[in-house]
Amino acid sequence: MQQFKYDIKCDTLSPEQEFYKESYVLLEGAIIEVISRLDIIRKYKSIEQQEDPIEHCKARIKSAKSMKEKLKRKKLPITAESALREIHDAAGIRVICTFLDDIYWIANMLRNQKDIKIINEKDYIKNPKPNGYRSYHMILQVPIHLENRVEMVYCELQIRTIAMDCWASLEHQLKYKKNIESEKMIAGELKRCSDEIASTDLNFQTIRDMIKQI
Repeated sequence: MQQFKYDIKCDTLSPEQEFYKESYVLLEGAIIEVISRLDIIRKYKSIEQQEDPIEHCKARIKSAKSMKEKLKRKKLPITAESALREIHDAAGIRVICTFLDDIYWIANMLRNQKDIKIINEKDYIKNPKPNGYRSYHMILQVPIHLENRVEMVYCELQIRTIAMDCWASLEHQLKYKKNIESEKMIAGELKRCSDEIASTDLNFQTIRDMIKQI
């Protein structure tokens, strides 16, 4: 699993550090905390001589530009305090799995973490978006232990298969490209691919289950 890399010992502040100020460290802490929990879960499963449920992880702190735009759209104060209190995806982690069952196993393991609060869950795998988007979303509140207090920090988790992640990457590229002549055709092809991916993921899961039974 790719670890979230960060470096706060820099001579000049990034736009994100300038915007989030001291809250930037809280966002880093939330990501590090969740990835640490996931890493422990993986090691636990390996001890039981079971397959690693996670292919890899990606993590990011929402850029200052994107956060400011989101706050503006929601007519919220464009401040770090508002970003951490009102917006739930300033810190984000994407967990990529090989099989469908792994997604729900990871989600359930996180629910069992007593000090992590599950604020919201959306299953876009069983209930995909109209454009074909599939993924499992969780909004967590993660405890960050400071010198004299504990801060609960929001973190968004997206859990999906390798195929779902590939599809989402293409859809993201389409979404942010402007003046595409064949946009409707490409969107239609993506929707068709989403349906095929769903079927393939299900077939892979079935084959895996059959091999396990053998």
